[in-house]
Amino acid sequence: MQARMKNPALILPDAIPAIQALLSATQKGGVPSATLGLVHLRASQINGCHACVDMGTCYARQAGESDDRLVAVAGWRQARCFTDAERAAMALAEAVTRLSDQKDPVPDEIWDEAARHYDEPGLAALILSIATTNVFNRLNVTTRQVAESWG
Repeated sequence: MQARMKNPALILPDAIPAIQALLSATQKGGVPSATLGLVHLRASQINGCHACVDMGTCYARQAGESDDRLVAVAGWRQARCFTDAERAAMALAEAVTRLSDQKDPVPDEIWDEAARHYDEPGLAALILSIATTNVFNRLNVTTRQVAESWG
């Protein structure tokens, strides 16, 4: 497969610094980087963004994430290797990524479980991280970006 064009965020000069600033801000919300990585991976799987799945998996491995846990993200509900907080974050990621799939896109039970594990800055970091991942997914999928060697 060949990309339709360069990633739009690389074409408009102000886009990448703005997205990078947003990503940097999410790192300051008190959510473990590993959890943000799992959230990124799950949203990217849902959206079918191979470039983001590939990149996210590579970065997670470099940060010390195990292959067993990375493989288990697709079936996180049945996997026993995730904490309750990680499960709450991935449930929130699925709900926010699939907004149009349900009448109540982010039901109270998903929100309340996330709020049980994360304070307001943590919830803000999760929501911004999920939204940013969805931006990257949509840019990459639309323009058919090809996964690269990120390692």
